[in-house]
Amino acid sequence: MPTELRRVERALLSVSDKTGLIDFARSLNRLGIALVSTGGTAKAIAEAGLPVTDVSDLTGFPEMMDGRVKTLHPKVHGGLLAIRSHPEHQASMLGHGIAPIDLLVVNLYPFEATVAAGKPYDDCIENIDIGGPAMIRAAAKNHNDVAVVVEPADYAAVLADLEAHKGATTLTLRRKLAQKAYARTGAYDAAISNWLANELGDTAPAYRALGGALAETMRYGENPHQWAAFYRTPEQRPGVATARQLQGKQLSYNNINDTDAAFECVSEFDPAISAACAIIKHANPCGVATGATLSEAYARALACDPVSAFGGIIAFNRTLDGATAREIVKILTEVIIAPDADEEAIAVIAGKKNLRLLLTGGLSNPRAPGLSLRTVSGGFLAQARDNAVVDDMELKVVTKRQPTEAELADLRFAFRVAKHVKSNAIVYVKNGATVGIGAGQMSRVDSSRIAAWKAGEAAKALGSTESLAKGSVVASDAFFPFADGLLAAAEAGATAVIQPGGSLRDDEVIKAADEAGLAMVFTGHRHFRH
Repeated sequence: MPTELRRVERALLSVSDKTGLIDFARSLNRLGIALVSTGGTAKAIAEAGLPVTDVSDLTGFPEMMDGRVKTLHPKVHGGLLAIRSHPEHQASMLGHGIAPIDLLVVNLYPFEATVAAGKPYDDCIENIDIGGPAMIRAAAKNHNDVAVVVEPADYAAVLADLEAHKGATTLTLRRKLAQKAYARTGAYDAAISNWLANELGDTAPAYRALGGALAETMRYGENPHQWAAFYRTPEQRPGVATARQLQGKQLSYNNINDTDAAFECVSEFDPAISAACAIIKHANPCGVATGATLSEAYARALACDPVSAFGGIIAFNRTLDGATAREIVKILTEVIIAPDADEEAIAVIAGKKNLRLLLTGGLSNPRAPGLSLRTVSGGFLAQARDNAVVDDMELKVVTKRQPTEAELADLRFAFRVAKHVKSNAIVYVKNGATVGIGAGQMSRVDSSRIAAWKAGEAAKALGSTESLAKGSVVASDAFFPFADGLLAAAEAGATAVIQPGGSLRDDEVIKAADEAGLAMVFTGHRHFRH
């Protein structure tokens, strides 16, 4: 037998998730492998009529302290950590009556699920596994001799290896399982440490651990020469990570990034007030609108920039209906994401086999706290999610002219959208729909001019000779450092402005607004989005 093969004589099973447990245990028993188990796992195996030794009989100690202490014992850890070819290790095993454990099957207490369910602090603490991670790490360290399984998804691979090698595992499989084991305990500890930091209100703990579970590998990343994979974190925020994909080809790296941007944007709009649609291209909105129906909202969002919308991502804040779906499929669209879809809409979209349809079951909460991360060379930046909402801000009118109620509604709409446009961001809005968006420019005046130009192009597409910016309002994600950007908006036909304020030249900008007859409000909040 090749030296890399290790025969499995004894397996220890201790699992919270009992999916597939009995069939797996039955297969191990059929291969002549002795079963050792703990608590509820041992009970389930015994009730299935399979022979099993309780870990208490192995260690000579009962489970104690409400199960907190059961596997933390030399007869368990010695059986996992002993190097089989090491004479002194063998002598210690013989001298202390320690039997080898060749296969460890452990999945951890459901800490992440307990937190996600909003359980009380003490319940979360009791769902922090101690013995499980200790055993997993011990077995993984000794993977030259021991195989370790941390999720039911690997049962089939282990059984296939055992069947193919007459009850033995290969080093290749054991190494692969060991890597996953350390990753699992690392992600588990990350979830616990981040939860505790949140409970303490510690926004900058001395160590910040990150962990996620692989959702899927991708053909490539932003560009074909980059590898990519998608990982899910324990956060249960409705969106692209938690959505159910009904149809269409696999989402790409760029699809996921853009779809997240689209759904976060449309989630700013309360479905009880109006239907809303956001169309995204390269993570920037190219059209956002509200309406009495989704069809109306979609048509108005599309009118803002029909050229950029081609091949874009479309997000809705209500259940997608058949009438809207029929309009969408008239042009190329990559992804549709919505809380739900009716049967007619699903049937219409089914006719476009490559069009992805994602259903989230709800909207994300724009006010919810969260963590935003970005990598840099040698580290990463962590910050709070931008959960400031314009409806919660005290708007200060700083010009002689007060905005009208209609202007004020559009100003709030425009600032809500500007939050989701890459900085420098300028957003023109009229009657609850964007009519021109300038994004990601190095100077704010350039963004203002581009947004105005976009509004003119949109008007041409509609057969109008008058720019859609005429009679609109405009939002800036940050203050105007000079009056030039504001004057560009006035020249385009805007009548009111919303911006954070706070520039050293605020007085100069206010004066220019007054001279142009503009109404202007300050929010006191900036929405940079780099």
